[in-house]
Amino acid sequence: MSRPPLPPFDEQSAIEKVRLAEDGWNSRDPAKVALAYTLDTRWRNRAEFLEGRADVEAFLTRKWNRELDYRLIKELWAFAGNRIAVRYAYEYHDDSGHWFRAYGNENWEFAADGLMRVRHCSINEHPIAEADRKFHWPLGRRPDDHPGLSHFGF
Repeated sequence: MSRPPLPPFDEQSAIEKVRLAEDGWNSRDPAKVALAYTLDTRWRNRAEFLEGRADVEAFLTRKWNRELDYRLIKELWAFAGNRIAVRYAYEYHDDSGHWFRAYGNENWEFAADGLMRVRHCSINEHPIAEADRKFHWPLGRRPDDHPGLSHFGF
């Protein structure tokens, strides 16, 4: 299975790859999202280390069962060859109705078929008041005309 755009990336294909990843994560469908990763993918996500697509799917299932009304924006930071660096922010609430915003950076490495082989992720989050939320589109894909991270100064 191939997952275009394929490396090596130029600026346009890297931007497209980032948006496709954002769209997938905003679907909050762990099985669908996991298909973007190699069978032997390796992740570091905060203090969690995952190996393999099945671990990714299980992780995402746990994540989106806890992080409700999840909305994410990713933005290209840098790219070279088969690697892309991304910065992102997302908002969600827990089952008690407390809202949070998380900020992070990811470093991605892709196999020749366009599947992500390695993902290193660093995240910081903090509580926010519901009134301070910035991401208000309906659940699912962020509309093309919705501002990105740079607009918010994140």
